Amino acid sequence: MNSNKNKQITIIGLGYVGLPLALLAEKKGYEVIGIDTDSKKIKLINDKISPFEDEKITNQLKNSSIVATDDLTKIKDSSIIIICVPTPVYENHIPNLEPVKGACNSVAPFIQKGQLVILESTVNPGVSEDTVLPILEEKSGLKCGEDFYLAHCPERINPGDEKWNVENINRVVGAFCKQGLEKAVAFYKTILSGKIKLMNSLKEAEAVKVVENSFRDINIAFVNELAMSFSRLNIDIVNVIEGAATKPFAFMPHFPGCGVGGHCIPVDPYYLIEYAKKSGFDHDFLSLARRINIKMPSFTAKQAMLELNKINIPINNAKVVVLGLSYKPNIDDCRESPSFEIIKALERYGANIVTYDPFVLDKSTAKNLDEALKNAKAVIIATSHDAFTRLTLNDFIKNGVGVVIDGRNCLSKDDFIKSEVAYKGIGR
Repeated sequence: MNSNKNKQITIIGLGYVGLPLALLAEKKGYEVIGIDTDSKKIKLINDKISPFEDEKITNQLKNSSIVATDDLTKIKDSSIIIICVPTPVYENHIPNLEPVKGACNSVAPFIQKGQLVILESTVNPGVSEDTVLPILEEKSGLKCGEDFYLAHCPERINPGDEKWNVENINRVVGAFCKQGLEKAVAFYKTILSGKIKLMNSLKEAEAVKVVENSFRDINIAFVNELAMSFSRLNIDIVNVIEGAATKPFAFMPHFPGCGVGGHCIPVDPYYLIEYAKKSGFDHDFLSLARRINIKMPSFTAKQAMLELNKINIPINNAKVVVLGLSYKPNIDDCRESPSFEIIKALERYGANIVTYDPFVLDKSTAKNLDEALKNAKAVIIATSHDAFTRLTLNDFIKNGVGVVIDGRNCLSKDDFIKSEVAYKGIGR
């Protein structure tokens, strides 16, 4: 066996979660093997190129010695195996556990006695014990808690955030047995500066991630519903929220927008909804929040249609520009981005749609911002990239834009007052 076994870890899945974690572990002194099924991604990482847009990751890779491979035999020489594969939902919102199952089936035959397996992928309560554990035991022929150990530490990462990162965000850890919990906590203490909370079980750890993202989804749904109401009442929702936030306790500001995207908030509530349903309980509140937030892209597209009507321009065949395809500012991650639902809604109106995102050029129909804006009748800002928040009233006027729908409330509404360009924010 490798003499450095206790310092070698294997990370399964080198995406938005796995690669930052791998780079952090390497920085903290571990020898890291990264395993992925995507040959293109493997080549990029071995060539010191980030497979996704992230300046920090790009710089870290330049000095990295991480080996990316699809060779699962490398697992044998590691003390810890960390699974970081995606956990999406199907179109009917049922949780899709196939990536997790696939990773477990691939890993299990190579598990060695004494190894610790950590699942970081977000799953609903019960998956670690009911799905992951049986696969690992059956395919390895080993007994969890005796021959190997299983823990769950739900990932917490916020791409593009300058303050909070994979190293300093607090984490929670749960495990199948006490020894597995001790091993997992000991590992995370060597790489994290954030606090670590020990959970009483795997289910508790799984529930934490689902609850924290459901909390955000519910609060966003609340302000989105207020925004749809206030847009008819001539009340500026942003000013109201900022006013409420002056209260020093019992209020946490959330802001409305054209939709909720990303790999967590629009996905995780379904994991809890479906899991509870199997136990005979219906999460009416969570389901309602999801329905409200799902409405926002079509609501946003409708605002464009209504505002164009006010200036006697039919949306049918009108050039409507959607600025932003990623789900959040200044990154290229398009998972669950509401932009694509806005586009679908505009297609139903018959609009001539042009899209542009400087971080997602391969999915953009315009080559640059100038080309996108030229002769546009309406512009919808779906992602608050810096390039879009810097747009001025004159940028729209010189291109003949008649309507601006600010889907992220990122422009100054006051700049448009009494101008020839109609401005409509979400709830303002």
